[in-house]
Amino acid sequence: MIRVFRSLGLAVGAAALLTGLVSITTFSVERPSLTGLLPLAVSEASGATALAADAKLEETAHAFEVLFNQVAEKVKPAVVNVKAVKIMKGEEFERFHPPFGGRESPFGEEPFDKFFRPRMPKEFRQQGFGSGVIVDPKGYILTNNHVVEEADEIYVTTADKKESKAKVIGRDAPTDVAVIKIEAENLPAAVLGDSDKIKVGDWAIAIGNPFGLNLTVTAGIISAVGRSQVGIADYEDFLQTDAAINPGNSGGPLLNLKGEVIGINTAIFTRTGGYQGIGFAIPINMAKTVMKSLIETGKVTRGWLGVAIQDITEELAKSFNIPTTTGALVSDVTPNSPAEKAGMQRGDVIVEFEGKEIRDISHLRNTVAQTLVGKEAKVKVLRSGKPVELTVTIGEQPTELFARGGGGPAEATKNFGMTLDTLTPEMARRFGYEGEMGVVVMDVEPGSVAERAGIQAGDLIKEVNKERLHNLQDYNSIVSKAPADKGLLLLVKRGNFTRYVIIQP
Repeated sequence: MIRVFRSLGLAVGAAALLTGLVSITTFSVERPSLTGLLPLAVSEASGATALAADAKLEETAHAFEVLFNQVAEKVKPAVVNVKAVKIMKGEEFERFHPPFGGRESPFGEEPFDKFFRPRMPKEFRQQGFGSGVIVDPKGYILTNNHVVEEADEIYVTTADKKESKAKVIGRDAPTDVAVIKIEAENLPAAVLGDSDKIKVGDWAIAIGNPFGLNLTVTAGIISAVGRSQVGIADYEDFLQTDAAINPGNSGGPLLNLKGEVIGINTAIFTRTGGYQGIGFAIPINMAKTVMKSLIETGKVTRGWLGVAIQDITEELAKSFNIPTTTGALVSDVTPNSPAEKAGMQRGDVIVEFEGKEIRDISHLRNTVAQTLVGKEAKVKVLRSGKPVELTVTIGEQPTELFARGGGGPAEATKNFGMTLDTLTPEMARRFGYEGEMGVVVMDVEPGSVAERAGIQAGDLIKEVNKERLHNLQDYNSIVSKAPADKGLLLLVKRGNFTRYVIIQP
């Protein structure tokens, strides 16, 4: 508001100054001199130009305001308030032990054992509030999973203040997307846009119910795209915005200036619990894929390659002779997986998927997950620095099992702060590495080079500098031949996951 008043003040001041110049110049015209006419003509021309510029600026500003007005009026009818009710069972409290043993208190009150704690109600109805957006005239509503996941009852209030009970069509915790439905017809539905076209700096408008203040509209820009590793959901590819988002906005739409939904507001980064200029929205393309699957099947079916992948550091890029740190490094290929059948190999760097450049492992993971099962996808990899084109028939993602091995004392070689030993059949059974070969990390010294590289007890080292290991003797032989001033490239397996690690001496 202060900025607006200051802008108005500048406009008024400029107009006053302009008026003053014109009047002074007009006064000088009274002198019968040709030299006085030239400044008058120039001044009047400059004044006309300034007035025209001001009029154009005012027209542009008004058009911009009208655009925001239109977007808000267009989409507000499709934004709803979501009330999630959790029913909690109460219990009767037992009589508490009187502090004076049942005797009359020193202050003359009745004996304390005559008093009981107040009886609690049989049920508590705990309420939480969020937002949602109608995406189908038949009553389908997109919101966040965390808004409704623990609810026993869900109520939706539409823009015309009608409250309806809603049912859950499906929830997907890995993306924090949920679809709920109310029984209604001909509801105003928002238009879903294309979040792949969003660029940093684009205008963004958020509508929701922060702190219960229904249909609040805020505006800002897209601050970043493809934001991942935030720790909010398993699949993260967030749009970041500085449009004000607060508690209660969760599940509401993020819009472009066409009034299209480009994201579902889901979280804020804050130290205070309120708006601090960093909000995150699920890209609508991801939400659309999840929504379609939930409505059609009640669950989410995700695409699957069957590879273990990791981001590429500068050290890994040098080791694999690749010119870039973008893409995803394949550290393992699951037997009989779509990737193996397509000819993908360990050490390949996936740089393109269906013509889209792959930024990092989160980008690849999200892209593959949203690909239809059975689709033949074109994948470009770098193999030994050279491009290779592969065609992968996308499979269905299986249930993932996360197994982790333990550690134990052993008499073995110490290297880079690791205590190592040859993988024996007994160790393989203990750590879950049946059918594997290599050396097991039995212990890691705190503060050592190995610990800084992320090595943990129970890890299985399968390769050193791209050479397979059968036993500890292989490891020692390869390490002894490695240049002393260069690091070791290790292929390390932990549970079901394999990745490359560089240990720098």
